[in-house]
Amino acid sequence: MARPVNGRSALPRPCKVVKLPAEMTRFSQPQSEGALLDSVLSELAKEHAAMEISGWETGFINLSRALDGIRPGLYLLVGAPAIGKTSFARQLIDQVARHNHVPGMFFSLAETIQELRIRTLARLSGLDQREIRRGSAYLLHWYGVPRLPSGEANDLPPSWEKLKRVAEEAKTWLDSIYLFECEQTTTINEIEMQIAELRAQTQAEQTMVVIDDCQRLGRVDQPQETRLQIVAEQLQQTARSFNVPVFAVWPDLESGSGTVAQSWSEKSAAPDLVLVMKKDSTRSITMNDPSQAIVLHVVKNRGGEKGQLAYDFMPAFARFTEAQ
Repeated sequence: MARPVNGRSALPRPCKVVKLPAEMTRFSQPQSEGALLDSVLSELAKEHAAMEISGWETGFINLSRALDGIRPGLYLLVGAPAIGKTSFARQLIDQVARHNHVPGMFFSLAETIQELRIRTLARLSGLDQREIRRGSAYLLHWYGVPRLPSGEANDLPPSWEKLKRVAEEAKTWLDSIYLFECEQTTTINEIEMQIAELRAQTQAEQTMVVIDDCQRLGRVDQPQETRLQIVAEQLQQTARSFNVPVFAVWPDLESGSGTVAQSWSEKSAAPDLVLVMKKDSTRSITMNDPSQAIVLHVVKNRGGEKGQLAYDFMPAFARFTEAQ
């Protein structure tokens, strides 16, 4: 999924300059920051004229502003089980692919590909996920195109026509989304090989990577905090090696013990950004079922803002919207 210092150095004795073999010269001819200043300012001016944020649009206005867009690095999304982390991650990668025309790779270590597709179809069509699953009697095949045992289109209920229509409308950006259903034994090295293979296949240098339930990449005999440290460091190296954003989803198994969101900023030094998802019990009282009030706490953001972002989450449609 290495970067000289002005002034004089006091040396104890003259140094002998040794010329390195060609295969050992990793860097090009060095240039000073002063010599490069004009070209650097030119590039910055060009980017400033092109966009209001330096990274990719997330599809969520407030989130894009708070994060300054999605940029290469490790993003950690933490939340209690069943709070909506997978739905949020799936919606985010869909929106990034749609708004920025870049490929998205979603590695699932818990959900099936079928379930991930149903989440997207429910969000786009406004059809309840349960209704779409009941339609699986028609053998749901590839984003809302069902295969009927009888082969007769008249057997389809009206909702399937809506499902097919929105799927067809989304096909242009769905062509940029790649889903991977991982085995229990899947390793980070295997994920990196898949990233490299897709980049070679699509000739796309830029891509967004989501790894759901990434705690499963660690050893099961390790405590959660130890596993988080190791997995996060490995995924940060993946993000740096490929120069891509890696969005890692991690369960908060201690959420019932009263843990505060801010504590996650100190659990691992590796992530460039940490988002903690919590239910907003106060605002939830004023909402109608089945909507839920969610707060996304930005507890770590290197070089960016920290704060809270409010969302309305509708589990039936796997849809997040920014709260007014």
